[in-house]
Amino acid sequence: MSEDDAAASSALLEASDDNYDGKIVSSASLPADPASFAARLRRSLAAWGDAGARGVWLKLGLAQSGLIPVAAEQGFEFHHAERDYVMMTRWLPTSSPCTLPANASHQVGVGAFVVNAAGQVLLVQERSGVLRGRGVWKMPTGLVAAGEDFTQAAERELLEETGVTARVECVLAIRQAHGFAFGKSDLFIVVGMRPEPEGQEPVPQEAELVAARWAPLSEYTDQEFFRGMPLYEKMLDR
Repeated sequence: MSEDDAAASSALLEASDDNYDGKIVSSASLPADPASFAARLRRSLAAWGDAGARGVWLKLGLAQSGLIPVAAEQGFEFHHAERDYVMMTRWLPTSSPCTLPANASHQVGVGAFVVNAAGQVLLVQERSGVLRGRGVWKMPTGLVAAGEDFTQAAERELLEETGVTARVECVLAIRQAHGFAFGKSDLFIVVGMRPEPEGQEPVPQEAELVAARWAPLSEYTDQEFFRGMPLYEKMLDR
């Protein structure tokens, strides 16, 4: 090993300080070789611990997935993952409990309750999901994307599913439930909307919907499926 290689192997990993006496490791500067990464990570953790650092955040992209077992062997745990990376953490103090924040606990969904000037509500039937084939007519719904306001999400989902444009006027109801997708909690926000302009006819998105139509409110409220659900009772009281 050359002197330059030896110096590189003994150097600490590049990292920045967070606001809570922790370290955020620079993903771009990580060595690709697992052995070199293991040696530098071990030295870095020791040095950071001696300096009083607490939590360490390590983000590894898909191309760096070979480093995951190395980090796990040195005490790192999974925190969360996205499509192109995994975030791992390590709590350094041995005399105090870990106070690193947990991964996001909720997913956020929206329901678009659209009522036109004639008092009709926009209803859809889903092609997939828990209501598939059950003949239930429901409001358009969907998940809020990262960085998206829930009002924007309602307008987007409505347009994608039915081709109808509408304006959010109010929040009708909020429901929190637990034990949904992969054990996460769910926050569902129903917004009241008005079509702009009036007179639009819905066109169902074939990939997701069987049908979409305007219907009297009673055709929605009289469905057995929704009876006794607190969310819908509160929403319709508005």
